[in-house]
Amino acid sequence: MTLQIGILLALLCAFVSNLGFFFKHRGASEAPKVDIRHPLRSGRALFASKWFALGMLVAASAWVFHVAALAVAPMSVVQVVLASGVVLIGVMADRLFGFEVGNRQWWGLALTALGLITLAVTFPGTSGAHSSFSVHAMIAFEGALFGIGGLLIMGPRVGAPAEHHGVMLGAAAGVLFGVSDVAIKALTGLAHTGVLGILLSPWMAITLIASVVAFYASARGLQDGDAVPVIAITGTAANISCIAGGILVFGDPLPGTTVGIVVQAVSFLLVIVASALTPVPRASTAPAPAAA
Repeated sequence: MTLQIGILLALLCAFVSNLGFFFKHRGASEAPKVDIRHPLRSGRALFASKWFALGMLVAASAWVFHVAALAVAPMSVVQVVLASGVVLIGVMADRLFGFEVGNRQWWGLALTALGLITLAVTFPGTSGAHSSFSVHAMIAFEGALFGIGGLLIMGPRVGAPAEHHGVMLGAAAGVLFGVSDVAIKALTGLAHTGVLGILLSPWMAITLIASVVAFYASARGLQDGDAVPVIAITGTAANISCIAGGILVFGDPLPGTTVGIVVQAVSFLLVIVASALTPVPRASTAPAPAAA
């Protein structure tokens, strides 16, 4: 029953998180360009937009759902469910924000659902949330993700095409959100140390640093790139990072048979690939209805 509750919380998180991203995109588009050299000024300008402020409020509620899901279910399960949210972007864009969604988007949704069902059938029983971890594995994993995020943020400075920097910033934000989520998962296993133990944990510092950098990278990515691809790549990068973290850092279980492992691996890949390869919806000629 606990696993089912975690899956439900993750589904709620997926929907609410994407809704917040669309609101933040609208607000970020109205604000001056984010300049990381002036973080306070850039932050004030972003929050001066009512749409961006609303998006952050919605995102905060999604974060609560996410933390609750991580507290009761294995990280890899939570993140695979969240991966479906990348395909939900197409549904929300079509129904709520005036985009036309083609047949390939709907196929992506069907493939994601198939992957989730197959994963649920093959996943072995678990009696806990799998919050224990190896400190050495945690340090290596988080350090690698920080390095990847940094390279993506540098973008054109390391030879990447400048026209793709918005999407690269979205990917960097997703990777760094993954860093934060993995650290949060570690913090859920420290509940026995009390509030002070959690606040003084180095994983709390990692959570805060990664979240702040991801915030600015995401906002600038939404300004420099189109909404749907940036939101999609952010969610995909976060999901891939966290699924890998669940398995490599927290030892989330795999099936005990070769066939089970193969089927589950295909299920993971099916969800991730279907989400990542869903093409960008084309803007509809019909006016978009009010989002709020």
